[in-house]
Amino acid sequence: MTRTDTGPTIWEQRADDPGLTDEQWRHRVRDFAKREIAPLSAEMDRDATLHPRLRAKLFAEGLMAIEAPTRYGGGGESLMRVVLAIEEIARIDPGVAVAVDVQNALIVATVLRLGTGDQKRWYLPLLATRQVGAFSLSEEQAGSDALAVATTATPTADGFRLDGRKRWTSNALHADLFLVFARAEGHGTSAFLVERTAPGVSVDPRAEQMGVRAAATADLVLTDVRVQARACVGGLGGGEGVAIAALDIGRVGIAAQLVGLAQGALDEAVAYSRHRKQFGQRIGTFQGVQFVLAETAAEIAAARALLYDVTSTVAGGADIAERLRLSAMAKYFASQVAERAASRAVEVLGGNGYTRDYPVERFYRDAKAGRIYEGTSNILLRAIAGSLPQERP
Repeated sequence: MTRTDTGPTIWEQRADDPGLTDEQWRHRVRDFAKREIAPLSAEMDRDATLHPRLRAKLFAEGLMAIEAPTRYGGGGESLMRVVLAIEEIARIDPGVAVAVDVQNALIVATVLRLGTGDQKRWYLPLLATRQVGAFSLSEEQAGSDALAVATTATPTADGFRLDGRKRWTSNALHADLFLVFARAEGHGTSAFLVERTAPGVSVDPRAEQMGVRAAATADLVLTDVRVQARACVGGLGGGEGVAIAALDIGRVGIAAQLVGLAQGALDEAVAYSRHRKQFGQRIGTFQGVQFVLAETAAEIAAARALLYDVTSTVAGGADIAERLRLSAMAKYFASQVAERAASRAVEVLGGNGYTRDYPVERFYRDAKAGRIYEGTSNILLRAIAGSLPQERP
């Protein structure tokens, strides 16, 4: 897979240089995002879809199964490399970063950590090379109370029959594989790998959403969908554990997306302040603008430091309670920083920031989702509060 037009892929460069550092990795992804994603961002935002040409390039660049072992066609990289990739992509397009995050942090990570040997051998090579995955947990009445699912898994002679509607499923429009959560009679919530080509599977586009539109969110409809028992992940009745484990890593991924978004908004505001003139001066020379940019930069640095510390702790094998607490903190704080950074960027650009001629308008819309998906801010605060000491030390 040698290319002469844009240089070697991440994996090809790594093969030539086994000592690739995190900063080299970061810059490699950043260059890819500027070259391949930036020219398509406005179109993907308008059409609410991941561009098919970009989808192919994300796979070719090795960004869709970063943690999967090399024997399965993945990169064999660390969770930190996943976080860095999501962050750098979000710096250009947070919607694409969500698509990459779902693929890596929710689908690949779940199959890798909780899948059976057969599930890993069959699905990881596909997810590494050509199949997009989607995480199907939410429903009309299962949002913050994520496990209040109404989708059913009825036992059959050789497996289960799935029926229900999953809502707000990122990547759904283009997904080839769904991780579906359903209530199995007598066992509770269970997780199943469901292929898009299975009879009875359909995708129903929802109403237009405000931001992160390249993530191609839609509803998944399951009507008499037959799956074999071997499609179950985490054991029958183990869906709650699968969801918690996935969302702990997923929240770290979303925190990375939000840090990248904040940095992208700051980048645009700084660049604008250096060429926009008012009263005969560049606006970046005015203290009122300088202090806004400086405060934003300090907040992003704090959010990034927390994100990296949490990533290292989670990757190091923290227990369930610690993962829940830390991932909630990282995502909550990053969402606040991202929303403020995007809002300030719009204000620095003034009237121009309120138009679609500049990316900050899109960053502003994208930022709001960070306070909602994979745990609303109130749900995260509840998780953090629950981890605080109940007695005086």
